[in-house]
Amino acid sequence: MLPEIGRELAGTLYLLLPLAGGALAHAACMKWGWLAFLTRPIDGGRTLGGRPLFGRSKTWRGPITVAAGSAATYALQRHLLHGMPVVAELELVDYASLPGWWLGALLGAAAELTELPNSFTKRRLGIAPGGTDRGPRGALFFLWDQVDVLLGFWLVAATVVPPTPLRLAGSLILVAAFHPLLTVLGYVLGVRPTAR
Repeated sequence: MLPEIGRELAGTLYLLLPLAGGALAHAACMKWGWLAFLTRPIDGGRTLGGRPLFGRSKTWRGPITVAAGSAATYALQRHLLHGMPVVAELELVDYASLPGWWLGALLGAAAELTELPNSFTKRRLGIAPGGTDRGPRGALFFLWDQVDVLLGFWLVAATVVPPTPLRLAGSLILVAAFHPLLTVLGYVLGVRPTAR
């Protein structure tokens, strides 16, 4: 039983790799100022109750660069890594049978866009972009910050990979473990205002 659980978790991690590629593409653009023309806020500066809908940190560059990085990573998995037997063993579905690069783009864009409800809620509560809260509400937002990308990711991924309870739980654990590390790395590299 344990080897099957291990294989499912490894396959889930491999399935999530396009999100890492998307995050790296977005971080590179933020670090070096690439595609600055896309740094227009998604909310267009609109407000609700005197507060921004999402805030100035949620720009069009996010979903576009995450989509591009995810598409590139997915294309690499599908066209290059799939031919390696040790990698093909990790696949939860035959990658050669999956749609083209645009599936990776959809995975990344959907994952990035499902962060917007979190930002919307934080703005309503007066929490600044990149800011945090304290107490139980802070803990709730910390958890939400770690896993909000999974909703969009699985909405797309479920069209080609069955989202079993083990895969969903595994993705939750993996993202909750790796997302804080990526956040700290982003802070160290100067692309995030906080380490949380």
